[in-house]
Amino acid sequence: MTSPATIARPSALRSFFRAEMGTFIMALVIISLSVYLILPMLILFWFSFDVSTDVFVPPREFGFSNWSTAFGNPRIPTALWNSFLVWFLVMIIAFPISVAISMVLARTKIPFSQGLEFFFWIAYMFPALASTIGWMMMLAPTSGFVNVALEALPFVDKGPFNIFSLEGIVFARIMADGIAYKVILFTPAFRNMDQALEEAGRVSGASKLGTILKVTLPVMASPLILVFALHLIRVFQGFETEWLLGARWGFYVYSTLIYLQAQSFDYGQAVVTASLTLVVIGFIFPIQRWVTRRRHYTTITGKFHPGLIELGAWKWVFFSAILGLLIVLTALPILVLIVGSFMNHVGYFNAVPTWTLDHWRDTFSDELFFTGLRTTITLAVVAGVGSPLLFSIIAYLIVRSKWRLRTSLDSIIWVSAAFPGILSSLGLLMLFLSVPGLTWLYGSIWALVLVVIISGNTTGTNIFKGVLVQLGADLEEASRVSGAGWFRTYFRIVIPVIMPTMVLIGMLNFISAANTTSSIILLASRDTITLSILALELGSSDLGQVERAGIITLVIMAMTMGVALVMRAFALRVGLRQDMRARDVQGRPLAAPERTSA
Repeated sequence: MTSPATIARPSALRSFFRAEMGTFIMALVIISLSVYLILPMLILFWFSFDVSTDVFVPPREFGFSNWSTAFGNPRIPTALWNSFLVWFLVMIIAFPISVAISMVLARTKIPFSQGLEFFFWIAYMFPALASTIGWMMMLAPTSGFVNVALEALPFVDKGPFNIFSLEGIVFARIMADGIAYKVILFTPAFRNMDQALEEAGRVSGASKLGTILKVTLPVMASPLILVFALHLIRVFQGFETEWLLGARWGFYVYSTLIYLQAQSFDYGQAVVTASLTLVVIGFIFPIQRWVTRRRHYTTITGKFHPGLIELGAWKWVFFSAILGLLIVLTALPILVLIVGSFMNHVGYFNAVPTWTLDHWRDTFSDELFFTGLRTTITLAVVAGVGSPLLFSIIAYLIVRSKWRLRTSLDSIIWVSAAFPGILSSLGLLMLFLSVPGLTWLYGSIWALVLVVIISGNTTGTNIFKGVLVQLGADLEEASRVSGAGWFRTYFRIVIPVIMPTMVLIGMLNFISAANTTSSIILLASRDTITLSILALELGSSDLGQVERAGIITLVIMAMTMGVALVMRAFALRVGLRQDMRARDVQGRPLAAPERTSA
């Protein structure tokens, strides 16, 4: 007869191996990510102590002169201050505007809300490089369209606007992605909020404004602070706008100073300069974890109650304001780019001839353009398909699993955000050139694929974490009780619920891969050049062909917009619908739920 101890022993062994299998899987994920995210940074840190004339040619000489020189350079604290200054000015303007717009789009019955939300996607799809060039065409001191038009007035002697200034940089950053980026991140989170929470506040006697301040915003604290933290990281990764508008008058932020040092082959100082961003992560990471762990932010459960707030006549006021902002964000720069592409020289209406098709002919007859188009499409498709699945699994492991090392995985994701794209590109370059057997990766399409599929891991993973924190565990528990395993539960229950966010992250990474420059500029060759790098080269002060650069960025935008239309139509067919109506077992619609009036 089998004893109870004999029966218990296999069960205990199975539990032990099941737990250790989880640890093994988590360790494998951490090692795989570390090879890309951490190892290049360690190699760069090692090279920061290499004081040889040529770091790639022996013999090597090590010392601390790179560090002592870097900390004695007054441009480093100035660049750090400039970075925080730009971040603060953009944040205090763009953040409250974005929150207000997102609440209106997601929580109220505003006309054409889905169309307005999609136009914010278009505003974000519009490349930062193209937006910057468009505003350069409009607000350049001597040749900007706006200044030229104002100077035609009898009482204006000189155009008042100068895009090449601190104010111009802040304005261009807000117009490029300062508002649109936050709106497309906030809106899904606000849409996933249960209307019953707001109704409870109204029943308790709170006013409309009081309900927003005491119920809606506190419940949304987790995604709001996550986006706030991600916005801080993005300041250090900004490159094109700051370089085009600031470098010519000596205004450098963290990323552009690192790029300037890398251009001078001063790799040691570039690494020392960038390592200071870890101090910022040291503050952001504990705050983020404290916010997400101190209380529950579940807003979707098996009793989820959708609904929208009626605005009455105010809906047209909000609609007009949002539509006007969208025109400034998208239609105006696009129109200027199109007009400028047909001018012999942008802003000079007295040139002979004033209008020409030469820029279009030169662009589409350039073989380098078609090389860039092929590379860009390849990278964008790979990033758009692969990154959402990868980031959602990583976020699920961090939020839902009880496996050991998940805190270490979360830390690696956040620490990797401390390094600007140009530094990651430099780290991978040194990794490929210093490790035997990896030299063939330099300049190849595989190196660029590796970069784009994992780029944006901090943003993507933390957005999925915010959504999974909102997702009630009772949905998965019901699936498990029904006999489904983890794999089936994840792909049949979790992914359908978070599908709008999957589409969002896929689109963000598709757009990012189509527009990326700093993260691949040191790894691409002439055979793997992308459209964004080509546009950056043409729009630089060295070549000064802003007309052709504008044409290329219009091509990038048209490509991303076409894909976005298809993916947006798919996203609207899945996930949660605030305007859905319940149906009985025969499929007949039941009475619509009562709506809260504004």
